[in-house]
Amino acid sequence: MGSEGQRGPAAARGPGQGDPRALRRDCQHRIFVNRSLALEKIKCFGFDMDYTLAMYKSPDYEELAFNLLLEHLVAIGYPPEILAYKYDPTFPTRGLVFDALYGNLLKVDSHGNLLVCAHGFRFLKGAEILHYYPNKFIQRDDMKRFHILNTLFNLTEAHLYACLVDFFTNCSRYVNCDTGYKHGNLFMSFRSMFQDVREAMDHVHLSGCLKEKTLENLEKYVVKDPRVPLLLSRMKEVGKVFLATNSDYTYTDAIMSYLFDFSHGDKADVPQRPWRSYFDLIVVDTRKPLFFAEGTVLRQVDTDTGKLRIGTYTGPLQHCAVYSGGSSDVVCDLLGVKGKDILYMGDHIFGDILKSKKRQGWRTFLVVPELARELQVWTEKSELFEELRSLDLFLAELYQHLDSGSSERPDISSIKRRIQGINLPKRFR
Repeated sequence: MGSEGQRGPAAARGPGQGDPRALRRDCQHRIFVNRSLALEKIKCFGFDMDYTLAMYKSPDYEELAFNLLLEHLVAIGYPPEILAYKYDPTFPTRGLVFDALYGNLLKVDSHGNLLVCAHGFRFLKGAEILHYYPNKFIQRDDMKRFHILNTLFNLTEAHLYACLVDFFTNCSRYVNCDTGYKHGNLFMSFRSMFQDVREAMDHVHLSGCLKEKTLENLEKYVVKDPRVPLLLSRMKEVGKVFLATNSDYTYTDAIMSYLFDFSHGDKADVPQRPWRSYFDLIVVDTRKPLFFAEGTVLRQVDTDTGKLRIGTYTGPLQHCAVYSGGSSDVVCDLLGVKGKDILYMGDHIFGDILKSKKRQGWRTFLVVPELARELQVWTEKSELFEELRSLDLFLAELYQHLDSGSSERPDISSIKRRIQGINLPKRFR
C-alpha cells in the first residue's frame, strides 16, 4: 500500500494525508465506536439529562455531594470528626467494587481478577491481599457482598467508604476486626457501614438537598455549553428528539432553562426560544431502569405548577408537553418509531445503555468523560508504554527457543526490576 504505483509518494498527497495521526481530533472531541452505525437510518435521538446534556463541574459538584453525605452521617450518629475529611478527586474512579464483608475497595477486570486493593487509603500488597482473597479473584455476581460503583454519582460514595475505613481503622476508640470494628459492646460491620452510606446517598438525592444546593449556584456546578442548542436543532432537522430523565420536572426545567439561556437561539441570528421547543417528547420521573421494563403510569405534567395531572394520559403526543413516568414502549408509541430507529445517549452503563439495548433494541451512545483523561495519560506516558512493550518483547525472545525439554531457566530479575521501576504510581486510575 505504500508503493508509488498504488498510492503515490507522501509528498504528492493532500494536506494531512502523510500521517493519519495528523487527522485525529483532540481527545476531548472524539467519538469511539464498537460497531458500525449508519446514522441516516436513525429516525429518533434520545437523551438522558444528568451527566449527558447537563454536565456537572468536577470536582466542585462531587465536593458538594460529599459534604452533604458527611453531614447526614453525623446527623444519624457517626463521629463528628469525619467532617474533617475533604473530597480528593484523584482517588476514586468509576467501576470500583466495594467488598461489604472486608471493607475493601477493589479494582477488578471483566473476569473478576483482582488488580488493585485498598483498605481505606492504604493500598494492600502481596500477602495482605492473599489474606482476604486467596485466589486474587472475586465472584462479581455475588451482589450481596460485592457492589459495583459504576456511575459518576458513585465517585463520592467510593471516596466516602475509603474515608470511613481510614477513620475507624486509625481511631484508638475502636478495635479493628476483619469484618468491621468494635467499640465496647457495640460492633459495626462493613456491611452496616455500606447500608448507612447507601441510605445517606438516597437521602441526599431524594430529599432534594443536593438539587437545592445545585440550583443555588448553577454557574459553579453546571457546565453551560453554547453548542447544545445547535446540536439539538440539527438533530431535529433529520429526526425526532426526546428527553428521558429520572429527575423531576421542577429540577429538569431549572437545569434545562439554564443550559439554553443564551441571548440567541441555536444560531447567532436566530432569537432565543424555550428549551422545550427543541424536543418532540419530554419525559421526567422515568425511574430507569424500570422505564425499560414494565415502566410506571404515564401522567401529564402541568408546566405552570410542576404538578402532575390526575389520571393516566392516553391521548396523542402534544407539542412541548411534558410527561411523567411511562415506559420505553410508550415513547416508541408516541413518537411512532421502533427500537432500532432510536439512538439513545446516557451516562449510566446499566440504567441507560444495557437495559435500553437488551430489552428494547435501542441503539446506544455511552457518555464517558473520563476517557479523555485516559487518552491524555496514554499520550503523555507513551514513552513508558513503549518501554514496557520493548521489555515484553525482550522477555519473549529469551523464552522463544525453550520447550518442555529445556533445563535452564533465563535470569529475568533485572528485567523485572526495570518493569517495576517504570510502573505508574499505584492508584485506582
